[in-house]
Amino acid sequence: MVEERVTDGIRIAELLASEVEGRTDGPLGSVRVTDADTDVEPTADGARAYTITGEAGDDTTSEVADTTLATVNVHDDRIHLAFRVVPDVATDAASGAGLRTRPKATTPPQTLVFVESGGAVKRAVEVLATVCGRVGE
Repeated sequence: MVEERVTDGIRIAELLASEVEGRTDGPLGSVRVTDADTDVEPTADGARAYTITGEAGDDTTSEVADTTLATVNVHDDRIHLAFRVVPDVATDAASGAGLRTRPKATTPPQTLVFVESGGAVKRAVEVLATVCGRVGE
């Protein structure tokens, strides 16, 4: 059993990216990591590491467009996801998963979800899946 807790922001971001890219079906089947900054350095406010995008299709046409679901930002000891779509859903799902959240007063409003260990990555993936299932409602 692993005794060491992963609390390095860059490593947590890598674990999340791996989880997202590894999904091939279900609500995360069309979700991808894009615009990755491979040289990102953690900051106190969180430096943007990458964007998580999903395909949003229109049932009436064959056109598919990428929708930004969240940006992943790296701190020294954690990451946060800034959800840009259905922020209220992200808040509820993250709170239910035991992850800390904070609203961000921007236009449009966002929800920040904090992932403070490698063990919390699976819970963050479930939040992302919930958000994906509710986009466009």
